Amino acid sequence: MASRLEPLRGTLYVVGTPIGNLEDVTLRALRILREVALIAAEDTRHTRRLLAHYDIQTPAISYREQNRERAGERIVECLAERSVALVSDAGMPAIADPGADLIARVVGLGGRVEVIPGPSAVLAALVSSGLPVAPFTFVGFLSRQRGDRLRHLAALAPRAETLVFYEAPHRLRGTLADMLRAFGDRPAAACRELTKVHEEVLRAPLSTLVDHFGRVEPRGEFTLVVHGAVESVRPGEPDLGLLDRELREAMEAGADMRAVVAELTRRSGLPRRSVYARWQALRRERPG
Repeated sequence: MASRLEPLRGTLYVVGTPIGNLEDVTLRALRILREVALIAAEDTRHTRRLLAHYDIQTPAISYREQNRERAGERIVECLAERSVALVSDAGMPAIADPGADLIARVVGLGGRVEVIPGPSAVLAALVSSGLPVAPFTFVGFLSRQRGDRLRHLAALAPRAETLVFYEAPHRLRGTLADMLRAFGDRPAAACRELTKVHEEVLRAPLSTLVDHFGRVEPRGEFTLVVHGAVESVRPGEPDLGLLDRELREAMEAGADMRAVVAELTRRSGLPRRSVYARWQALRRERPG
């Protein structure tokens, strides 16, 4: 077994894998998965579907929150001489994933870590949302305890950057309701089953999303994108829900986009890029 005094000759490859569609894997990722001695996967049953699809025979072991100490020792032992690939169930390891601990462990031992970029639900949802993409903050999963969740959301409420969250379907309704309570009626997007057959991106104010999922059963994994706070809005000016309504009315009337964006930017105090991003997002939602 390798100790802190012994060098790790192998490389830990952090490999991004598809978040749904198996075609979204890079040639480099496939090569690395074939060449390494071992693949460390959060759920080997899930990863073996990818490996079988591309006829990759490399052995895989489970590395998850519950066994990270024991599995970590085996991985470090392998890295003493040979290379290991770290994969997540979907997307990039270490993003809301126990792989972050393994990476830190290998770095602490002076080992080489090399990232093989790949799909990410965070970036796919952010780009799909139509909301400002920079700056943004990835929050990940909120607490399952409502009190803790509300306190976290209250702390995030003043933040000006776009916020990105992960959420499970059985907690989605409660989370959206708590976001509406903490943030007010901001523009948002609920991205479901990204890159999969039933992919869906719903772009709407939080109140509309709360209403929608009150009537429709949430299914699949969700990534939520929420507009940041707008500090420059003055009392009495339109809120973000009203902004969307005014933009929709202008579209229906066939108004000039530039003139509408300029006028609503002046009246609302919102950044022009935010008003323009909402126009584009709402235009994509229109049928036809």
